[in-house]
Amino acid sequence: MAYRTRHLMFAAVVALAAAPGAVLGTPTIPWDVVAERPHDPGAFTQGLVAHGGILLESTGDCCDPATDTSSVRRVDPATGRVLAIRRIAAPIFAEGLTVLRGTAWQLTWHDRVAYAVDPRTLARRRTVPYPREGWGLTTDGTRLIASDGTARLRWLAAPGLGVTRTVVVRDGTRAVRSLNELEWVGGVIWANVWYEDRIALINAATGRVRAWIDLARLRARISAGGGVLNGIARDPLTGHVVVTGKNWSRMFVIRLRGRIPT
Repeated sequence: MAYRTRHLMFAAVVALAAAPGAVLGTPTIPWDVVAERPHDPGAFTQGLVAHGGILLESTGDCCDPATDTSSVRRVDPATGRVLAIRRIAAPIFAEGLTVLRGTAWQLTWHDRVAYAVDPRTLARRRTVPYPREGWGLTTDGTRLIASDGTARLRWLAAPGLGVTRTVVVRDGTRAVRSLNELEWVGGVIWANVWYEDRIALINAATGRVRAWIDLARLRARISAGGGVLNGIARDPLTGHVVVTGKNWSRMFVIRLRGRIPT
């Protein structure tokens, strides 16, 4: 998600209540919580990815661009403890994060650049022009896949980040807009939808939503003040999927109770 003030967090709740449901025929897959772990409630989570047995997390400046800073950090997946952090001074606003071929790539929202980062030291290796809004980021192992808050996903060739293909995500005939944080899991793109506590499971070849995961009931298990669901990664400890949200006090490892429809 891009920068929002606290009064827009209230708007998120209103938008969630008014959000249209999945198209008739698109299933919602049940799930179970496998594990529950601490998460830094000060982290305005923009991107989450597993690498080398730990979690890498990208955060934005939550509420006050004059004092808050974005960051990229290394996080212990068991305790949520921040092992290392590189702060990114305002006005840069950090967004999605993934790792491709040993380099962590971090988008920025309106700043028209992306950063290549050493995932072990968090040192910046290079800055690359990025001519659009940055939101979510993942990889299929060959190319980066980016969202920009619309219904469109773009495949990018590193290191120049040129677009090699695009796809529009649809649930039936309805375009699914506000695509945010992304994760590639077994050939399926998992995508947070901004202002909703749902994840779309997307066919990477066609953009069709194969199923939804409704995670709204996790809100009862976090402390007050948590924002929208955002943050999806493969859990380094169990191999399942770990999810969290903006300023959430907890991370949750979830397991689907069934196969994702083809």
